[in-house]
Amino acid sequence: MAGYLLKVATKHLPCRYVVSRIVIPSVAYHKERIGNREVVGFGLNGEPSYIDRTDFPMPAIRFKENSQEISTLREKEKDDWKKLTMDEKKALYRASFCQTFAEMKAPTGEWKSVLAGTLVAMSLTIWIFVWMKKFVYQPMPESFSPERKAAQLQRMIDLRVNPIEGLSSNYDYENNRWKD
Repeated sequence: MAGYLLKVATKHLPCRYVVSRIVIPSVAYHKERIGNREVVGFGLNGEPSYIDRTDFPMPAIRFKENSQEISTLREKEKDDWKKLTMDEKKALYRASFCQTFAEMKAPTGEWKSVLAGTLVAMSLTIWIFVWMKKFVYQPMPESFSPERKAAQLQRMIDLRVNPIEGLSSNYDYENNRWKD
């Protein structure tokens, strides 16, 4: 969307206006947001942001800001990697990434709170239903009793209600019983 708007703006506005009013402020805005962190790629959506995701493991910026220690390690990194100690390699990794894949995929136990919340919501719903059944709803009318339902069914059969496809089409009037 931003790319499309930039194309439209460059068609209708002078180039100097676009650069000074649109492009420069957005760069300044992102620079203000990310601080002293190095932009190392396009990222998930083109914005310089950091997020740990297993499906897209290449964030646009490094996790930590550049410090003196990290800068010296980056210079040392340009030489042979065999000269780096394991702690230095880990420090370089942690400067670029917050979590390893194992840490990202590790179970968090969040399912427990989700299950607890779901069960609490269901029990609350049941209690509200019971309360409404007892105090809000009126008792069922007499027409819902089994005797009244049977009498209503017999009356519909006697009146031959909907004899083509309905209830009466399933009743045998000659033998006074339901068809098989």
